[in-house]
Amino acid sequence: MFEVATSLAVLLILAAFVAGFVDSIAGGGGLITVPALLLAGASPVEALATNKLQGSFGAGTAMLAYAKAGHVRPMDQLGMAAISAGAGAGGALVAHLIPADALRLIMPAVLIGVALFFAFKPGLTDDARAERMRPQVFALTAVPLIAAYDGFFGPGTGSFFMLGFVLLAGYGVLKATAHTKMLNFASNVGSLIVFIPAGATWWAMGFAMAAAQIAGAALGARLAIRIGAGLIKPLLVVTSTAMAIRLLWQAFAG
Repeated sequence: MFEVATSLAVLLILAAFVAGFVDSIAGGGGLITVPALLLAGASPVEALATNKLQGSFGAGTAMLAYAKAGHVRPMDQLGMAAISAGAGAGGALVAHLIPADALRLIMPAVLIGVALFFAFKPGLTDDARAERMRPQVFALTAVPLIAAYDGFFGPGTGSFFMLGFVLLAGYGVLKATAHTKMLNFASNVGSLIVFIPAGATWWAMGFAMAAAQIAGAALGARLAIRIGAGLIKPLLVVTSTAMAIRLLWQAFAG
């Protein structure tokens, strides 16, 4: 039924649940599922394509949960989402032009910077702060840059969107998290559309992982809504640091 043995499928489903939970709060779920898929025998392209399939469901579930709780209005984000989807697709198209080895060295430093910012920046609460960039400018600069990165590489996309909303748009931590999910969902879908013609997606395994992503994302979003910055900030710091360590290990151990 699945593209892998049943025992491996169970492990992938568990990995997807954990990834959905973490990603709905702090981003970084792909750094759990992509290595899991590779260990299960997927080629790099198969792992990326299948990850975009299951990850889209997780991000979509988190988006709906935050919207239902009133923390985001998806209709207001349609323009940004369209830009994010297009940029994600563009990033996936040019993935082979980007020196992955260079990114593996640069991204850990950036992720550590994100972790340090959220760990030590005073006043990061669920309250709004001064807007430093108009929404239109944010949509045309930060959104396509981050979404394109998601298309050709991926780890930390949710953290980068959140950092942009906090630093540039002036959002509180919970509101930033809520608004991140639709853009991450859109960039995932845009990238997936590019990967589908390659025939590399593990559909059966991907949909099984998607079901686990939905469950994990729903649980994570509910906890984030209930606790707010008190949960989001620590998990974001831990996730960003873990992603940085993982990328450094990949870069120097490989």
